Amino acid sequence: MKVLILQGSPRANGNTAWMAEEYKKAAEAAGHEVTLVNVAKKKIAGCLACEYCHTKGNGTCIQKDDMQELCPMMNEAEVIVLAAPIYYFTICAQIQAAIQRMYCVNKPANVRKMALLISSYSPGVYDGAKAEFRDICNYWKVENMGFVTAKIDEQKTEETKRKVVALASII
Repeated sequence: MKVLILQGSPRANGNTAWMAEEYKKAAEAAGHEVTLVNVAKKKIAGCLACEYCHTKGNGTCIQKDDMQELCPMMNEAEVIVLAAPIYYFTICAQIQAAIQRMYCVNKPANVRKMALLISSYSPGVYDGAKAEFRDICNYWKVENMGFVTAKIDEQKTEETKRKVVALASII
């Protein structure tokens, strides 16, 4: 299957990036075609609500930014994995920007499954992100494969790696 991992942390060697990389390795080892994109390094503006995409653009956004590169990748993916640090109770803005800009096509064309990898400094801050992720899966009518969380003392551990690999194995 074609797997797209959207990694939202600006920290190249951070905990979220590590989880995304471990997921990528496990999915590739299982024979899947995996693309990992660090959306934190992309220029993605918020939706303008101009409705160009639905009136004149035939599903194409009027804005010219890095979503022009990312949107086709999201449309081709059969599995989308969101890897997001939790800074303040929900999925980080970098991931949200990419998801919200899919408004132009309503949902990625081929996506059938999604997974969530989230890390934070503190425990007990995941409910908002999990609810948002569940809502995205429901709206897009895709299978919610589940999630892995890792608070500060669980990050970059063998136990967290085991959970990430297990999540990748159910593609």
